Amino acid sequence: MEEQKMNTRILLSTTSYQDTPGSHHDLLESQGWDIVRLRGPLNEEQMLEIAGEFDGFLCGDDDITPAVIDKSLPRLKWISKYGIGLDKIDKEYATSKGIPIGFTPGVNHTTVAEHTFGLVLGLTKKIFESVSYTSKGEWKRPTGNEIMGKTLGIVGLGRIGKEVAIRAGAFGMNVQAFDVFWDESFAAEHGVKKCPSVAELLSTSDVVSLHCFLDDVTRGMINASSIETMKDGVVIINCARGEVVDTDALVAALNDGKVGGYGADVLDVEPPPSDHPLFSTPNTAITTHIGSRTYESVVRQATKATQNLINYVNGVPPIAQANVLPE
Repeated sequence: MEEQKMNTRILLSTTSYQDTPGSHHDLLESQGWDIVRLRGPLNEEQMLEIAGEFDGFLCGDDDITPAVIDKSLPRLKWISKYGIGLDKIDKEYATSKGIPIGFTPGVNHTTVAEHTFGLVLGLTKKIFESVSYTSKGEWKRPTGNEIMGKTLGIVGLGRIGKEVAIRAGAFGMNVQAFDVFWDESFAAEHGVKKCPSVAELLSTSDVVSLHCFLDDVTRGMINASSIETMKDGVVIINCARGEVVDTDALVAALNDGKVGGYGADVLDVEPPPSDHPLFSTPNTAITTHIGSRTYESVVRQATKATQNLINYVNGVPPIAQANVLPE
């Protein structure tokens, strides 16, 4: 077993893990593995250049496609995902090849919920706009809106969505949500109204907050047609995935005032080009995918991702695994 550890080569590509100090670094170094550190997210072409050289991936949002998996075999044995989003990993193909995928649920929901409300308040209270004036030496006083009494619609009432709902209640908002897997006891305890469809939620909310996974159903869910059904001046918050939103349709709606504000911690392309259209669109606030990047959350996520990998190497079940391997 000790010889196996010494010969184990791991790709570490998540920058949050690498850039944030904490005990997770000591835990990783204590294993005696050969660690190769690269700055992700790595696209498919970059992954293909190095595929086949590693026993395991400790990854973020790198492209792990069928082609990458094929070239990584037979050496690749484990994937440990830093985070919970699996849209960059071909989970079905990895499963068919007998590769387990560890992931880290339950560690970043509070910090993403806090970030969500930072975006909500920054847009509705015109904080971002006001700061943009003072940063240029100007003293202009825009008028914002209260969120108390407004309706917040949450798409995806999972761990993060629930934390957003709790905070919305504290602000005196009316909360409604849509989720395929509805938690009736939580909704009853926190006064969350169940929407029968995303369409109804979008058409009746003053603020829409996206906390869903990216899949074939949610990709492009916020588009020209769905925006048309929303309230005039609606504020949209996206801490899910950039591809949930049709960027061109959103930019048009922001420019003509149909959408009153857009706050996002994600974009359809990351890292984005410097001329990404949302960088120059009015009433828009884009943060650099830092919603879960706090010192507290990173250490929790990194420790869990590292421990999953340690368990795999030692033949022990992981803390959390995203796929079920065939017998």
